[in-house]
Amino acid sequence: MKRVLVIGYVWPEPDSSAAGSHMMSLLRLFRQQDWQVEFATPAQDTEHRADLAAEGISSQTIKLNCDSFDEYVKAYQPDMVVFDRFMMEEQFAWRVEKNCPDAVRVLDTEDLQCLRHARHQAYKSKRSMSQTDLFSDIAKREIAAILRSDISLIISSFEMELLIDTFKVDKSLLHYLPFMVDLSALPKHMRSFSERDHFVSIGNFRHAPNWDAVLQLQKIWPAIKQQIPDAELHIYGAYPPPKATALNNPKTGFLIKGWAESALEVIEASRVCLAPLQFGAGIKGKLLDAMMTQTPSVTTSIGAEGMCLENEWPGVVSNDMTEFAAAAVELYSDQASWLRAQSRCLGIVKKNYNSELLGQGLIEKINKVTNNLEQHRLNNFNGAMLRHHSMSSTKYMSQWIAAKNATD
Repeated sequence: MKRVLVIGYVWPEPDSSAAGSHMMSLLRLFRQQDWQVEFATPAQDTEHRADLAAEGISSQTIKLNCDSFDEYVKAYQPDMVVFDRFMMEEQFAWRVEKNCPDAVRVLDTEDLQCLRHARHQAYKSKRSMSQTDLFSDIAKREIAAILRSDISLIISSFEMELLIDTFKVDKSLLHYLPFMVDLSALPKHMRSFSERDHFVSIGNFRHAPNWDAVLQLQKIWPAIKQQIPDAELHIYGAYPPPKATALNNPKTGFLIKGWAESALEVIEASRVCLAPLQFGAGIKGKLLDAMMTQTPSVTTSIGAEGMCLENEWPGVVSNDMTEFAAAAVELYSDQASWLRAQSRCLGIVKKNYNSELLGQGLIEKINKVTNNLEQHRLNNFNGAMLRHHSMSSTKYMSQWIAAKNATD
């Protein structure tokens, strides 16, 4: 039985974030292969974490910067280790390589942190993203982690192109894996236009792009409310801070709802999903949820990025907030426009997010690399060079000699 160790940045919370849902999809896929799966993390426990034991997945708390991990991983002897985001690869991959050199090392990027950071920096400065923004210290760390890994999972087609064309990462090190949807579990019946009310927006409040989207909605909402007086905007998300709940305004119908027991249920009850995202990376779970519940959406080019062809979008994509508000009003008020947008939803989900096909492709990639691991690593000279750390070694040796001489 193949032993898999997944080292998480946080405990998976599938009902709190798209990243948590994506992680659970991976864990379940590995269990479906009858692999032994253990999830380990240095993160603190959380109230909304998944019940891993109920999924047949063992769990372990580990420490950062501690040799105790060496004994732990040596005893477990995994055949494959998955690192949840590049920070976990930095912290633990060298220890895995030292103690379990034959274990396949997989990096789950979730989304490219360097791209999200670069866009955020440019947005705060009210300008377009530059090459200087993108080629940051975070990028150097993240791309190095990708090069050191045997396989890196990339969630967005846009980010695949960016890594190959801009960062010159060899395609053999990458595997495109968007969100995986179990098509057999999709609801057979959805509420009609007349059975739905109000607008919805959803996203973990701890995620900076989501909080900014709430502030954008606060600016946009008066224009929508003026034309649809009876409409409300329901804003859901885990961990709403006081600054968010302070925006709750029943008089204007701008309602901060907070935690949702089921994202799919609250989106399906709504007529239109709004996501005015100004920066970010990866693909957006909230917009996939909207497609799964056949709910038209209005978003920006950042929101729609990497999810489908723009002319296929089940709603409207606009970066102009005046146009954004007008599109929201039209979709909400005009049943014909709403039905045209709704009719595109399931086709996109079935074409791009079929868990059976995506899962099969990932297992095939893992098996291919596992069966040819020595040659795969020989072909990745840049990764071997980065793992060697020779430049850092000479730097620290020089500093050690200098410190020693100063005390003599």
